[in-house]
Amino acid sequence: MRRLGHHRQHGKQGGVGGRGLLLKLLIAVSVVLLICTLSLLFSATTTATNGSNAPSEINVEKLWESANSGGWRPSSSPRTDWPSPPKETKGYLRVRCNGGLNQQRTAICNAVLAARIMNATLVLPELDANSFWHDDSGFHGIYDAEHFIQSLRFDVRIVERIPEIHKNGKTKKIKAFQLRPPRDAPISWYTTEALEKMKEHGAIYLTPFSHRLAEEIDNPEYQRLRCRVNYHALRFKPHIMKLSESIVDKLRSQGRFMAIHLRFEMDMLAFAGCFDIFSSTEQKILKKYRMENFAKKTLIYKERRAIGKCPLTPEEVGLLLRAMGFNNSTRMYLAAGELFGGEHFMKPFRALFPHLENHSSVDSSEELAANARGLIGSAVDYMVCLLADIFMPTYDGPSNFANNLLGHRLYYGFRTNIRPDRKGLAPVFTAREEGQTASFEEAVRRVMLKTNFGGPHERISPESFYTNAWPECFCQVETQNPDDKCPSENVMQMLHSQLESENMDSEIYNQSDSVVSLAER
Repeated sequence: MRRLGHHRQHGKQGGVGGRGLLLKLLIAVSVVLLICTLSLLFSATTTATNGSNAPSEINVEKLWESANSGGWRPSSSPRTDWPSPPKETKGYLRVRCNGGLNQQRTAICNAVLAARIMNATLVLPELDANSFWHDDSGFHGIYDAEHFIQSLRFDVRIVERIPEIHKNGKTKKIKAFQLRPPRDAPISWYTTEALEKMKEHGAIYLTPFSHRLAEEIDNPEYQRLRCRVNYHALRFKPHIMKLSESIVDKLRSQGRFMAIHLRFEMDMLAFAGCFDIFSSTEQKILKKYRMENFAKKTLIYKERRAIGKCPLTPEEVGLLLRAMGFNNSTRMYLAAGELFGGEHFMKPFRALFPHLENHSSVDSSEELAANARGLIGSAVDYMVCLLADIFMPTYDGPSNFANNLLGHRLYYGFRTNIRPDRKGLAPVFTAREEGQTASFEEAVRRVMLKTNFGGPHERISPESFYTNAWPECFCQVETQNPDDKCPSENVMQMLHSQLESENMDSEIYNQSDSVVSLAER
């Protein structure tokens, strides 16, 4: 009886259990279907967000406007106690800034900071008249030296040259001790080794001086000093500014325009090792240039291209912009030296974008024609690119012309920059060359939608401080974070009063009675 009763009870429980199991299975199936449906919806949304469906996902009209600032604005004024340069200097600092315009600007910023760190008097920086530029314009030929000295009077002592010493009726010249700083030297090198030699000899001469001070310094005030130098004190001479403004005015008279730095030049191609797309004769020229100017290294074109080390070709630039939605009516200003390979490589680009200009086609003045390939021509290109509605570099390495421009445009009001992700685009262009053209434009847009078009963004290595000085050189009017709050409106007047009260040497500092306003700084 127990056994029957047990079986009867077991059977009854089995029936209820079967129905329960069926119910659980139905619920499970429903949950799975729901998850699959949501997954499909999410996938579709993600695909649309990544811009793989339509060119409208990149809004070209918005790119002609400045990027969203997120409430930030440029400010390189001191936000903490910033004492004026002491009356007693530790010695004189001379530097020779080598390289092109970008490297020289970076070196000048670093020289000012090095002088501040060492409490040294900076001698007006020397610009290298190197074999590439064949240009001996010097600091006075490119920059407004008086403005430079006056703008930085709260920060460092600056003189035109090392003065002679008059003692016991005799005149003595101070001979600067020559030093070669290590690359990306830490602050400690300047406060120990360099300072020791300065005290010993009275002056030091740092040469070469490009990338000779670490960029990432854990001192926001030091970084803001770099911005004051780069974006306020370093002003081109009035005639260069006037020439640049004239070119921009002529371009603007026909509407908005995009500036492109087409870095498809012999030195960059030789340095990068990007040879295979050229003829055998052209390859010999590139390899010879590389052997004579750069360290010996085995470079394989496909590998270099795959990691984004090759500048985009003019045709690739054109295809990229057309995929993004720019049409053949887009007006472009080309900032570039002599393109390697000539018209053979430019022809496909011209076919896509026929409205091309450069400083020679817009302005035929004798001065620009005579200095088109020197520092003056580069300075004009710099200003036109700075003021353009959109700027696009085809190669933005740390020593490249575009490096400083990207940072300057960010500081100048988050102006739109188009920065091609060469590594991300490499497989897309390779696939197109192999005949896979159907999804080419979608693939380009997916890559480009992941890039930053000029708004505030975190600086991540290897991005340079000179390319992105956010957040050190920016502030917010309304914020809960005191480190990000904009300084008081009278900060420059306070520094001026502080400087005056310390009765500094009038010969060096009383060059002008004007006060640098906060808006200027």
